[in-house]
Amino acid sequence: MATILFVPESAYGPTNNCIGIGDILRRRGHRVVFAAEASWKGKLTALGFEEDLVDLAPPAEEEQDAGQFWKDFIRDTAPEYRKSTLEQLETVTKPIWDALIDGVKYCEPRLKEIVERVKPDVIVEDNVITFPALLTAGRPFVRIVSCNPLEVKGESVAPVFSGLPAADRSEWEAFRAEYDRTHREIWTAFNEWVVEQGAPALPDLEFIHEGDLNLYVFPEIADYTGDRPLGPTWHRLDSSVRETDEEFELPASLADGAGALVYFSLGSLGSADVELMQRVIDVLGTTPHRYIVSKGPLHEEIKLAGNMWGAEFVPQTKIIPLVDLVITHGGNNTTTEALHFGKPMILLPLFWDQYDNAQRIDELGYGVRLSTYTFADEELVGALDRLLGDTALRARLAEAGEAIRRRDGLRKAADLIEVAAASSTGSTSA
Repeated sequence: MATILFVPESAYGPTNNCIGIGDILRRRGHRVVFAAEASWKGKLTALGFEEDLVDLAPPAEEEQDAGQFWKDFIRDTAPEYRKSTLEQLETVTKPIWDALIDGVKYCEPRLKEIVERVKPDVIVEDNVITFPALLTAGRPFVRIVSCNPLEVKGESVAPVFSGLPAADRSEWEAFRAEYDRTHREIWTAFNEWVVEQGAPALPDLEFIHEGDLNLYVFPEIADYTGDRPLGPTWHRLDSSVRETDEEFELPASLADGAGALVYFSLGSLGSADVELMQRVIDVLGTTPHRYIVSKGPLHEEIKLAGNMWGAEFVPQTKIIPLVDLVITHGGNNTTTEALHFGKPMILLPLFWDQYDNAQRIDELGYGVRLSTYTFADEELVGALDRLLGDTALRARLAEAGEAIRRRDGLRKAADLIEVAAASSTGSTSA
């Protein structure tokens, strides 16, 4: 039996990804410990894991919901999402890095204590930023990229966070130059601090190191493999869909209705934009279809139409297989899960990875990217009609989904992590 320490980003996507992989390892008999952010208290032990939690900032006086740190951040910066990806570099992307850096520095002593106490055979981080305590522990370090495959950069792929098209490179260099201008100073200071903690220097303008083993989550049908070849330590997980969601039965109000069945979610963070959620819901309410809505943290402020059912939290991985189409913000978790189950998408990106995923799905023809705040009603309705009516596309995606599911990314990840753990213990995995 190996001891495996997972250190996920506080947001639902990375934490759920680690839960999915960790659950396989736990069922194989390994000791699985989560050094998750403190607002996840109790939610991981309920799934059979050990918790050894960290704060990313001084603890709040009142108990917080899971991922509350980022929900608050997104709420406070929401007006900036109406800007272009180039403008967001200064007003959204850089502040996110600033907040992440503050969190890393705050929890560094606590993480060192956890590593010393847990004595892991392997450390698995699913995040976008480095934690020196994980690199100086003298254990194999596994990096998971579950947020955005363009985090792994290359000259022949569009700049990360840009949402720029692969076929038109005219704006790539200007975007990279603006990223350098807005991020060089904070990267330099962070890199100096990382080295002071005893970790290796970071690659230029990167905020995280490569691991001894590197896993990234993105289906082959949408991947950038030909344009950005990766080294032997890198392994693609076509998907990583957790098996811990509760079962779901379609409500009678939807089961007996006519029209297609559609799932609408802007993610745990995007759904906090109630005005945007309501705008989309009001348009969808005029169509002849049925909708399942993930309403998110401000669910009491959202009014559903008569052709809808929704809740604050819904078991997404049990719902997507039932529907004909997914309307999403384009977060990597939902994007890969939609492809895992072979569903076309309408994408309304807000920030960070979402623009890159929305652009990729649109340019490959697996869905439609709309302008999130300025789409016309008829554009959303037209995209629905076009995708639902494209039987050839839906058949092609259904076949691709079967292939993705056969590749079984969860168990591939667990197998590779076991090998990494065995290299630490000098024995074969249990």
